[in-house]
Amino acid sequence: MTQSLSGKTVAVLATDGVELIELTEPVKALKAAGAAVEIVSLKAGPFQGFNHLTPGDKVTADKAVADVQASDYAALLLPGGVANPDQLRADADAVKFVRAFFDAGKPVAAICHAPWLLIEAGVVKGRTLTSYPSLRTDLKNAGANVVDEAAVVDNGLVTSRNPDDIPAFNARMIEEFAEGRHQGG
Repeated sequence: MTQSLSGKTVAVLATDGVELIELTEPVKALKAAGAAVEIVSLKAGPFQGFNHLTPGDKVTADKAVADVQASDYAALLLPGGVANPDQLRADADAVKFVRAFFDAGKPVAAICHAPWLLIEAGVVKGRTLTSYPSLRTDLKNAGANVVDEAAVVDNGLVTSRNPDDIPAFNARMIEEFAEGRHQGG
C-alpha cells in the first residue's frame, strides 16, 4: 500500500462480540500505513473478541466512547461481529460518535455486521454499500442502495461483506483514509 497515513489517528469503535479478524487485520494495515490507532469502546479496558461464535482473545480499549469526539480522529473503523454493532447501536454515545464522522465528512470503513450501526446513526439513506447478507434488507429499508461486492466506496464510506473481503477492504480503507475529508457525505 503506497498511501501514507502518517500523522493521522484512526478510531476503532468496538465492544464485546467483535469479530477479531475484522479488527486485527485492518488495524495491522492501518499501522503499516503509518496511522496511529486508538481502540474506543463502551468503556476503557478489556472486552471480549470472538472468532465467529467462539470466544477468542480479549481486546483492550484505550478510551470510552463517552470520553472522545470525532474531532480527535482523522477516520473511523467499524469492525463487525454480530453482537458488537448490535450493542453499539443501542448506546447513544456510540451512535452520536459515528454520526459526527459523517457530519464532518471524515472517512469511515465498516465491515460485515457493522453497517447496523450506520443505520442507527441515520447515515445510509441514498448511499451505495454492502454488508453481510443478513443486513441487506435492513439497509434497503433504511434507504441504502445495496450491492454484493467485496469492497464498496461511496464518498468516503468503505463497506465490505465478511472476513474474506479483508484484503480488498483494507486496500480501499487505506486509500479513503489517505484522501481524508469528503464533502457532501
